[in-house]
Amino acid sequence: MPTLDKPLDELWNYKGTNPKPKDFDAYWDRALQELDATPPKLECTPNQTIQGNGFTCFDLTFMGVGQSRIHAKYLRPQSSGRHAAVLNFHGYASNSGDWSPHLNFVAQDFCVAAMDCRGQGGKSQDLTPIKGNTLSGHIIRGIDDHPDKLLFRNIFLDAVQLARVVAALPEIDPGRIGAYGGSQGGGLTLACAALEPRIQRIAPLYPFLSDYQRVWEMDLAKDAYQELKNYFRNFDPRHERAKEIFTKLGYIDVHHLTPRIKAETLMGTGLQDTITPPSSVFAAYNHLSGKKEMRVYPDFGHEVLPGFADMSFQFLSKL
Repeated sequence: MPTLDKPLDELWNYKGTNPKPKDFDAYWDRALQELDATPPKLECTPNQTIQGNGFTCFDLTFMGVGQSRIHAKYLRPQSSGRHAAVLNFHGYASNSGDWSPHLNFVAQDFCVAAMDCRGQGGKSQDLTPIKGNTLSGHIIRGIDDHPDKLLFRNIFLDAVQLARVVAALPEIDPGRIGAYGGSQGGGLTLACAALEPRIQRIAPLYPFLSDYQRVWEMDLAKDAYQELKNYFRNFDPRHERAKEIFTKLGYIDVHHLTPRIKAETLMGTGLQDTITPPSSVFAAYNHLSGKKEMRVYPDFGHEVLPGFADMSFQFLSKL
């Protein structure tokens, strides 16, 4: 088998390379306090894009930190009683997609909320004021400002606010909430479950936003991570600030957040993935302390992993 990364037996024990800031926990405790002080001001408006028997669709908007309004698609079965819910997070620079792919969960009597990440391809606002580069990429947006200005800090908090909003809806059982997504969506799934302990089950697929320094050292700062190379070339061409920069990125590195996760986890990765390399995925997985399972695809990259969507559906349906 061709080898892109560490041998598989080493991956099972790899815990990550990117430095963790000394005040990491205080940073996220302070961020959650800011979110606590942000009333969600929920609005839920019927959407008639698709119609059918047994479900209703809504545009759900709420307030995120920094007064940005965040949009999510929300689908609700028409049956009575309190429902389990799943949260869905999309890939980098994309959006929440079409309505119909979520109907498999609605058919299982689930409510579904699919969030548009602020500043990307959907309907959410991004009013984050920052100093420094805004040309290319959200990982490095805010890197030359105070750590609280890192854009992904706010996107992680948006995912938590979505979970809180959904849990508070009268039709939802807050003890039966799950989350899933691939790539950026996988990273946001991990961040959401780390910062909102009521999440019970998660199914992240090859999560993005993990172990940035390892990605750099593998010479894979391209595609989704291209902005790291762009930043260094433009603002630190001799890497005189590399330690400082990677440490600051550590605040928004999900492999430092996964020890907080209480949810049961099903994760998947391809060993030929050059976009979210396997070691960066295992760095997040190996810090999980709860019940967990990794599904490994030796010959696959950052693509559809056959059977994983069905496994995730069955896994989350147990809610």
